[in-house]
Amino acid sequence: MDTISILEELRDRAKREPEVRRQLLETRNGENPVSAFCRKCVELGYPIYEMDLLQAGEEFYASIKRSTNGGGENSPVLEGEDDLYELFFLEL
Repeated sequence: MDTISILEELRDRAKREPEVRRQLLETRNGENPVSAFCRKCVELGYPIYEMDLLQAGEEFYASIKRSTNGGGENSPVLEGEDDLYELFFLEL
């Protein structure tokens, strides 16, 4: 299963289970929130690691950019939100 699919599954679980949602939201309060988030994901049975999160975000953004007029010079300017970590919490 790819990182995006894992995040979607975890997001759906967090929406159904308030305790899981609370635990994930608490990870944002630590000194290194992304590391804490990834540790909590692994603890909950979702193998998400920092590099996987970064790489999947970059791939996701690149696919969106390619889909907008082929990604050429006439493509609309995108904000470049390749951070799946932030997008995950935005949806919670």
